[in-house]
Order: sequence, then structure tokens, then C-alpha cells
Amino acid sequence: MALTKITGTGLETLSNGVTITTADNTAQLKLESTDADANVGPILEMTRNSSSPADNDALGYVKFVGENDASEEVQYVYIQANAVDVSDGTEDGAFEITTQVGGAGKSRINLEPTETVFNDTSADIDFRVESNTNANMLFVDAGNDRIGINQASPLQPLHLTDAD
Repeated sequence: MALTKITGTGLETLSNGVTITTADNTAQLKLESTDADANVGPILEMTRNSSSPADNDALGYVKFVGENDASEEVQYVYIQANAVDVSDGTEDGAFEITTQVGGAGKSRINLEPTETVFNDTSADIDFRVESNTNANMLFVDAGNDRIGINQASPLQPLHLTDAD
């Protein structure tokens, strides 16, 4: 694996992984753009430069790792991007956010080419949408297969409560 290092004299290629360590809570990596135009910046680009791209190739993976109380490393959250279809002119991508729930990885949000799925792994994870004045404007009770509108404890498959 080759990485590029920016030095005072330009770009330098590194052939191994790089670890950046600090002993405090300062940023270990900062991307800063001093460009003054209206275009976006800074830009973080992750490129999979394959000589033989194929459908469902994983494009990138970001892990959030910490330790549990037994001093074991745990991957608490990860995000992954995939190239679902690499055919020229019909390219499709996917993006998934997964978190640890009860010691197992559970898909929380899965953005596929034809659908967006919340709770794709069917965990007992409720879904809630807040409005300006109501914490349970829309509430999905995953464990009981119920939906509440303006209702935090739906009693039927669909439970609507009038605001009055």
C-alpha cells in the first residue's frame, strides 16, 4: 500500500501504513482549505483504484474503535461505501452505517440504489421523528411492530393521537 505524504517540498509517497499519535485530545489529522472562493473545501477523497472493478466492490470503510471494560478493542461504529453497479452509464452506489447493539453489529441506516432502509438487521431498535413541539411526532415501536403518530406508546399496528 502506498500513501502520499505532503512535505514542504511537495508530495512524497510512503509505502506502508501511517499512525498518527497524540497524548491529548487535539486533532490527529486536520484538513484545512484556505481557498477563498465559493467552491467546497477541504475535500477528503478515498479512491479505490482497481484494475478490475466489479459490482459490489467495497469502496471504503471507516471504523470507530474503542475499548470495553475488559480492555478489549471493540468496533463500536463503522460506515462503508460500496460500488453496487460499476457498468458505465448505470453506476450505482450504496452507503451503510452500522453500530454495536448488545454486542453485535446492527445496520442502522442502509442507503441502497433503490431504497433507504432503517434497521435493516431487524433489531429491536425504535425509530422516532421529532417535530418542533413533539418528541414523538412519528414513533416506530420495533419490538411490537407498531407505529404511533403523535403517540410514544402505540397500542395498535397504527395508533394516531389527535394533538387536542
